[in-house]
Amino acid sequence: MKFTAIAAAVAFAALTSTAAFAQTAASTVQRDINQEKRIEQGLTSGSLNTREAARLEGEEARVNRSEANALKDGKLTPRERARIQRQQNQVSRDIYRQKHDGQTGNPNSASSKRLQADVQRNINQQSRIEQGVKSGALTNSEVAQLERGQAHVDRGEALAGADGHVGVREQARVQRVENRQSARIYGQKHDGQTRK
Repeated sequence: MKFTAIAAAVAFAALTSTAAFAQTAASTVQRDINQEKRIEQGLTSGSLNTREAARLEGEEARVNRSEANALKDGKLTPRERARIQRQQNQVSRDIYRQKHDGQTGNPNSASSKRLQADVQRNINQQSRIEQGVKSGALTNSEVAQLERGQAHVDRGEALAGADGHVGVREQARVQRVENRQSARIYGQKHDGQTRK
């Protein structure tokens, strides 16, 4: 009788800690999605120019790398979560400042349209990662690998728009990285590994 109660308590603790991780990882990824949406909205409204959006994508890359490093051991400690939240808060403040600093962009320019499309693709890919976390199709280490891949994509966008213009070749380079990342997301979600 005692053994069964202890076994049930251990199983419950393991289940709730896994659910807590999933909730924490999903909320971190959801915040990435929200911030990417704010950047894309700034580009489409003209409140962000290409250079400003590229700089913000560079900041998003740093946050994604921090998430990847924090998740690679399969755990997100309260200290790591707090560090990531501080970084995300800083990016949030920077998005607000850049959108309200009086500089404007032309949302109909070819360069802005290219970056808008790339940022929208980031949103889609982060949403796929979040869905994989929530469904259990992604393990903790898989989420870490995918967040590192998202950091690589964001860094490419930051470099492409650093001079205030995203050219056709620069976008093609970013799209190749996005295509590889998309294939990784699909592969990780369908490889049969699941979060226990």
